[in-house]
This record gives sequence, C-alpha cells and structure tokens, in this order.
Amino acid sequence: MCENCGCSSVKIDIKGKKKTKAPVGYHVHDDGTMHGDHDTNDKGHHHHHGDEHHTHENAHDEDHHDHHAVKGERRVIELERKVLEKNDMAAEENRRFFDGRGITVVNIISSPGSGKTMLLEKTLDRLKGRISCAVIVGDIQSDNDARRLQGKGAKVFQIETKSSCHLNAEQVAKVLPKVIDRNTKLLFIENVGNLVCPAAFDLGENFKIALLSIPEGEDKPVKYPVIFSNAKLVIITKNDLLPYIDCDVRKMRKFIRQNNPGVFIFELSAKTGEGMDAWIEYLVKLTE
Repeated sequence: MCENCGCSSVKIDIKGKKKTKAPVGYHVHDDGTMHGDHDTNDKGHHHHHGDEHHTHENAHDEDHHDHHAVKGERRVIELERKVLEKNDMAAEENRRFFDGRGITVVNIISSPGSGKTMLLEKTLDRLKGRISCAVIVGDIQSDNDARRLQGKGAKVFQIETKSSCHLNAEQVAKVLPKVIDRNTKLLFIENVGNLVCPAAFDLGENFKIALLSIPEGEDKPVKYPVIFSNAKLVIITKNDLLPYIDCDVRKMRKFIRQNNPGVFIFELSAKTGEGMDAWIEYLVKLTE
C-alpha cells in the first residue's frame, strides 16, 4: 500500500538500512518499535527521547533486535487494520447513499495505461440518452482524464490524490454532492492506475472491475491476484493490438479464472469498437 494510508511501513535510507516509517500521529524508535505520540510502552512508563536514549550498540544480541522487529511489525499491521476499518465504515455510508437513490456504482481498477479513460469515453458516448451517468476520476496529479470525459453527457469530477496511490471512501463521499444528481443511475469510479492498493479499499461500490490490456501480458493475474480475485468482471482491453504483440489471450483467460473461476470476462477494443456492444448491453441491464 502507500504512504498516505499508513501502510508504507518500511523505507530504505541512503546507507541501505531498513527503517520503519510511521504514519502521522505515531513515532518510531531506532530499534523499530512504533508508538502513538501519547502511548506508553508495555510496562506502563512513558518513553523519553534524548541524545543518549535508545542508543543500540553492536554488542546487543540478535534476540533483542528480533524482539523489537517483531513488535514493530505487529504495530504496523494493527495500524493498517485500523486504517482499513475506518475506510470500511465510510464505504458503508457511501453504499447506503447509493442504495437509497438506486445508483449502481462500479469501481474500475487497472495499471496505468490499460485504457480506462478511453473505455469510459466510448462508453459514455454510447450510453448518452439511455442511462444518466456520472464519473469520479482519481489521479495522483492533473485533471487530464476528467477533461477528456467532459462533454460526454455525464457529470465528471476529478480527485487529485497527491501522494496517495488509490482513492478512499472518504474522498469519494466528499465529492458526491458535486457529481450526483436525482437522475443519476450509474456511477463510474476510475481509480488511480495501480493494481495493488485500490483492490484493498472499498469505496461503497456495487462491484470492482479489473482492466487488463494486451500489452501488459498474460501473467498479471498471477502477479497481482487480489484484484483479479475480487473483481466481478475483468475486461481485456486493446484487442486491436493482438497482431502486433506477443500475448497469449487463452493463457490470460486461464490465469484470470485460476483466481476467480466464475468471473465474467469481456474482450474488446474501445478504439475499434470490437466487443463494445456486449459491454454496453451489460451496463444497460445493470440499471434496469
């Protein structure tokens, strides 16, 4: 996961030594032990920081270092759990909001450059006049994708996540009044390009969609199994590039279904329109 959500718990300093990096509101000692800013240690006394305090000599035995490493790791895992629990509560609030208004929400997740925005451009064009849509776009920086989607008959709002590699439920909640109106029936959330962190964060969606493009190769479901296991459907994109790229689509489908045997798989090219009819009819049926 990433620094913003508190799960980037290890960094490498210029000397090549691993150091634990604490989320906001916590501090880390040289031995790797992590504490809240107002925590006490296991014996009930407060830690005091001084130039001489927590100085570890090479003479300390390996068991001492192992003890602190395990303790630090345990605290990091606990912090990650709390971050996800907080996000899940916000996601449930979002879900109640969507359910109460009869809005279907899909969370689109993929690597950068897999074709999410192109697919949405063509999808919004085809759904114009049939389904009232809205789009929330997540990117670390810039509103390039949101500008591409303007004028397609849907309200679009861009969230710049800055240093965060995924959207979270609270960010989505804050912008809903700006993008949802009483006619909205289908909300697309185009997540930050990343196959890892977005898979872990529920946004209140009905389901996740994973995109996998032909240039990425067939082995991505093996390397990044979580998103392909959690997705309700997988869209194999950029099929128009098959004549030019060494990619075994049969093997790609096999790897996807190893993670998720019952998953729907669409194969299409948003550029040429091949396979788009089936995708559009699927979306129409979702909102009927």
